[in-house]
Amino acid sequence: MTSERKYNEADGENEALSFDYYDDDDVFDTFTDGDCGCDEGVLGFSDPFSSEVKPRILLMGLRRSGKSSIQKVVFHKMSPNETLFLESTNKICREDVSNSSFVSFQIWDFPGQIDFFDPTFDYEMIFRGTGALIFVIDSQDDYVEALSRLHLTVTRAYKVNPDINFEVFIHKVDGLSDDHKIEKQRDIHKRANDDLADAGLERIHLSFYLTSIYDHSIFEAFSKVVQKLIPQLPTLENLLNIFISNSGIEKAFLFDVVSKIYIATDSSPVDMQTYELCCDMIDVVIDISCIYGLTGDEAGTPYDKESMAIIHLNNTTVMYLKEVTKFLALVCFLREESFERKGLVVTCRCIFSLGYRVSV
Repeated sequence: MTSERKYNEADGENEALSFDYYDDDDVFDTFTDGDCGCDEGVLGFSDPFSSEVKPRILLMGLRRSGKSSIQKVVFHKMSPNETLFLESTNKICREDVSNSSFVSFQIWDFPGQIDFFDPTFDYEMIFRGTGALIFVIDSQDDYVEALSRLHLTVTRAYKVNPDINFEVFIHKVDGLSDDHKIEKQRDIHKRANDDLADAGLERIHLSFYLTSIYDHSIFEAFSKVVQKLIPQLPTLENLLNIFISNSGIEKAFLFDVVSKIYIATDSSPVDMQTYELCCDMIDVVIDISCIYGLTGDEAGTPYDKESMAIIHLNNTTVMYLKEVTKFLALVCFLREESFERKGLVVTCRCIFSLGYRVSV
């Protein structure tokens, strides 16, 4: 059992996901998004006192491209090997990701065989409230048909809502060599943009990501997608830049503890190894807290305001994790000589936490 699953079970009153399934014959006009408010201290993408719906992320692509596996691994903490036994999705699935997670949005998973442009579907309603559209392409399969469907989907969605962020996941790249990955990405990027140019739609921007559920690339890609939906992102990044410039810290992240999506980071580049170390550290903190942090008759969550961890790596680098809110962690990298001035680090973290709460 992974640490995140333990975390959700320990905090029973804060279930992260709720499910709604819709058959092909359902009418989309009847959808209701429910309450879109946020708990105190949780960053929502809309005003918690307004009736505006939460941002919607659509997962689209051909059958067996890996859409449902992505959803299960990122938000249900399913082992990648277990996804091999998932049945192909034959219904449209809507999930609310909220309450027990720092992020708050909806994910709609569309089966590949469904023609969502059928006259019985209100596609304008679908795209009108969408913040991001993720189109998943199986890199190990012939993607000519997938590119054709991508073009049709993007052009139709753009006419309804020009503000949608279009994200392309070039998926299942774990079986490809590094050179083959780059070649696939370059080919798909060129073909997709050439199709848009031929249609006179050069203004549509597509973002491309190489992803796999067998490493952390899928979490990093989802982090980039979610960040685009956070209006406070520039403020958070500025706070992190100020934080590291005054504390001797080399790299800092704000992580959503439940999903391991990083909400923001400073302006320095992010490399995969650093991101993987952060995810592993969060796993260690939650696992240790589950075992030793709660007494047998104590109820609550293994992650709270007392949560903190320090890990010394064998290259004179120190990793430092500290709770910011009940769903959010600050994860930092710094040198041992900087860590010896821990008072400065703690003071800067307190100032950052105060600035964060003011900004949201």
